[in-house]
Amino acid sequence: MRAFLVSVKFGSVESFWELDVSDVTSEVASALFRSGCLKFGTFRIKSGVSSPYYIDLTWLLSSPRDFCCFVDVVADEIKRIMVTDKIDKLASIELKGALLLPSIACRLKLPCVVIRKAEKKYGLTGRIAGGTVVRDEHILFFDDVIADGMSKLEGIKPLEKLGARVENVMVVVNREQGGKENIEGSGYKFRALTTISELVKCLLQSSRISEEQAGRVLNYVKKAKSKQDTVR
Repeated sequence: MRAFLVSVKFGSVESFWELDVSDVTSEVASALFRSGCLKFGTFRIKSGVSSPYYIDLTWLLSSPRDFCCFVDVVADEIKRIMVTDKIDKLASIELKGALLLPSIACRLKLPCVVIRKAEKKYGLTGRIAGGTVVRDEHILFFDDVIADGMSKLEGIKPLEKLGARVENVMVVVNREQGGKENIEGSGYKFRALTTISELVKCLLQSSRISEEQAGRVLNYVKKAKSKQDTVR
């Protein structure tokens, strides 16, 4: 763990953050940046709102070094969970999390399944691809990023309907838009490798992004948290 004091000037306002950069955040930030997974600009995300950044883990497919880095980091985090919690199988919903899942499962020597977004009507029908879900087996649900968490809760339903015990939900990046709170409020254990705030502060400290880019993202997160507090 390394500590830095980070200054960000956005417009006429200068803000300071004391940043503890974990090795995991540093590795994830570097891999996202090198592979081009993390984009800055103006993007419309699934919820329909505008975002100053976008994370697309499919870009890891064109960067073997960073793909392997991600797989190793995620596998190590799951190993830590397995010290205290039983995990028999991994699961993710198509598409992005599912692209990483088989490689992660291979590292851990665990089976995995993919949840389809819609039920398949031909061939091997249903919403589960890659195997079967056995009653009472313990499944960790993995995905790429989390915003409000609703798609994760929807993805867990088919597993629980088949009798699986889903206790742990893991994502790569927490967008800090209420997802952690919604997942934990629904009774699941939640873990993110890092948050978007930690990522941009780390990238700013290493001079890989500009103060303006960092400022836009951090202010976006601040407004999202303020909106959550108002709703509560």
